[in-house]
Amino acid sequence: MENKKYTTSSTDSTQSKKTQDTVRVNSLSVTLFLILLGIAIGGVFWLASTGVGDIWIVVWLIAVIGLALFLLFALKIASQWEKAILLRMGKFRGLRGPGFFWIVPLIDSTPNWIDHRVMVTPFNAEKTLTKDTVPVDVDAVLFWMVWDAEKAALEVKDYQMAIAWAAQTALREVIGQMNLADILIGRAKMDADLQKIIDARTTPWGISVQSVEIRDVVIPQGLEDAMSRQAQAERERQARVILGESEMQIADSFASAAQSYINNPTALHLRAMNMLFEGLKEKGAFVIVPSSAVDTMNLGSMSGLVALTQNMTPDRPQAQPSA
Repeated sequence: MENKKYTTSSTDSTQSKKTQDTVRVNSLSVTLFLILLGIAIGGVFWLASTGVGDIWIVVWLIAVIGLALFLLFALKIASQWEKAILLRMGKFRGLRGPGFFWIVPLIDSTPNWIDHRVMVTPFNAEKTLTKDTVPVDVDAVLFWMVWDAEKAALEVKDYQMAIAWAAQTALREVIGQMNLADILIGRAKMDADLQKIIDARTTPWGISVQSVEIRDVVIPQGLEDAMSRQAQAERERQARVILGESEMQIADSFASAAQSYINNPTALHLRAMNMLFEGLKEKGAFVIVPSSAVDTMNLGSMSGLVALTQNMTPDRPQAQPSA
C-alpha cells in the first residue's frame, strides 16, 4: 500500500514538474517583461497627451507587449548543474546550458531540464522471501547521476521513476538469491551486486549508479527471538568448551608434576609439607590429611612431639591487676 502511494505521488510530482519545465521562466525575463510593460503603459499616456491617433497607440501597445512576451518566453537560463533539452517542432535540436540561451517561442520548446548532480533515491522491498524462504523487509538508498542528458530525455519517458522501479526489482531479485544469514552478514557483497545489476539496466538511459547502501534489514519478531536464543546457546557452548580445555591443561600440568615427583620422594615430601603449612597458616584452619600421607611424611610422630612440647611448657602467670 505504501509503495502504491509512493508511486502515485511520484507520478503526480513528475507530471507537475514537466509542466513547470515546459513553461519555465526566470527572474531576468520576468524583470524585462515588467519593464517593457511599464514602458508600454507610459507610452500610451504620452501618445494620448500628444494627440496621436488611436491606431498608432494600438500599434505601440502591440509592438511593445509583443517584444515583452518574446523576451519572457524566449530568454532561458540554465543553472550550472542543468542541461535543457531543446525541441524544434517536436524534433531534437540539441542541448542548451548552463547559462542563458534563446529559443523561438511557439516553435521551440524545452520539455526537460536534466540535473547532472548526484541524486538520491530511497527504495525498499517488503515481505520478500529469501532463498531459505524467510520473509524480510529491506530498506536501501541509491546514489546515481545522469551522464548523458540526451539519452535520459529521449530513451526513457520518466528516468527518475524508471530507475526507482529498476532498483526495487533488482533488490527483490538479489534477496531471492541469498540466504538470510548471507544478507545479515554480507551487506557489502549485496551492495556490490545491486550496483552492478542496476547500473547494467540504467546505462542505456544515460544514467550511472554511483553506489547502493543497504540501510536496514527487518526480520520477523519470532525469528529474531529464536536467533537470539541460538546465539546465547552458542556462547554458552563456547564457554563450556573453553572451561573443558582449561581443565585438560591443568590435568596435564599435574601429570607432568607427578612424573617429576616419581623418582624424587624428598621433593614430594617437601611439597606436601609446604601445602600443609599453607593450609594451617590461617587461624582456626582445619586440614584433613589422608592416612597414607601421614605415614609417608611421618606426621604422626611430629604431631606427637608438638603436643608433648606444648604439655611440658608451663602456663605463663597472668598479670595481676594493679590496685
